[in-house]
Amino acid sequence: MARQIQFTETGGPEVLKLVDVEPRDPGPGEIRIANRAVGLNFIDIYVRTGLYPAQPPSGLGTEGAGVVDAVGEGVEDFAEGDRVAYAQGPLGAYAEFITMDAEKAIALPEAIDFETAAAGMLKGLTVQYLLRQTYAIGEDDTILFHAAAGGVGSIACQWAHALGAHLIGTVSNEDKAGTAKQNGAWMTIDYTRESVPERVRELTDGAMVPVVYDSVGKDTWKDSLACLSKRGLMVSFGNASGPVEGVNLAELNKGGSLFVTRPSLNGYADTRERFEMMCDDLFAVLESGDVKIKIGQRFALEDAAEAHRALANRETTGSTILTL
Repeated sequence: MARQIQFTETGGPEVLKLVDVEPRDPGPGEIRIANRAVGLNFIDIYVRTGLYPAQPPSGLGTEGAGVVDAVGEGVEDFAEGDRVAYAQGPLGAYAEFITMDAEKAIALPEAIDFETAAAGMLKGLTVQYLLRQTYAIGEDDTILFHAAAGGVGSIACQWAHALGAHLIGTVSNEDKAGTAKQNGAWMTIDYTRESVPERVRELTDGAMVPVVYDSVGKDTWKDSLACLSKRGLMVSFGNASGPVEGVNLAELNKGGSLFVTRPSLNGYADTRERFEMMCDDLFAVLESGDVKIKIGQRFALEDAAEAHRALANRETTGSTILTL
């Protein structure tokens, strides 16, 4: 038997329970991984609350790193004992063991430890597609990135800096502003006491920005649009404050022929070839030291509910992991 976090009904953090389960043997094309560390992400809260549907009783989490424990028929790229990481696994990563399609795992370079991989795979790959594909930022580009001190934001600040871009990051207090700047943010805006559009206008001498990366959702939607230059791109990739609803296309016209996209990791890493390309890009910046994964919080597996409370209350900085 092995320990796993499950929920039998949607709701608050209290619905998460530690249970004993029988680890599933891998079928054809599958591997079983003994997790060493598991990543927490805001999307896990969406699943727990029912915003993203799951069929209870259900496990939770899709990201982690560990060692291959068993290999199913037909798997040629992995063997028992291999170090691996994953970001798009089936629900159930909050567990000692997880069985998944081998195509969803990637060999982990020796230079990258399990905790770094678990904390950085999903967030790092998210930043990869945001900065390198959705809008490929270049040297001297000025961009706006919301929640700059969070897990994704901390990576984005570093990666944007390495690419020579000027990242303006929104934060909620002075401590988080310091974190964002330490990670390479050019400027920060405290949205609790400053108007984000007005401050962006000041910082850009009225030019505004060609792209806004927004994981907050409902609360920042209008301000984000107001920060864009003509023909700018609004990248809405999360719903921390709730989903964006009732989008008025006339607002895009009024703002200057604006573009909007709602990307996801599954929409970019949709083939094995693309997944490997994105992982190679991420591993390169990790191994070079251009991007360092800051693990701000570590929780034991049995404390997953406490971890969710901290994440939902925005009491975290950097990445949060469960340790096993």
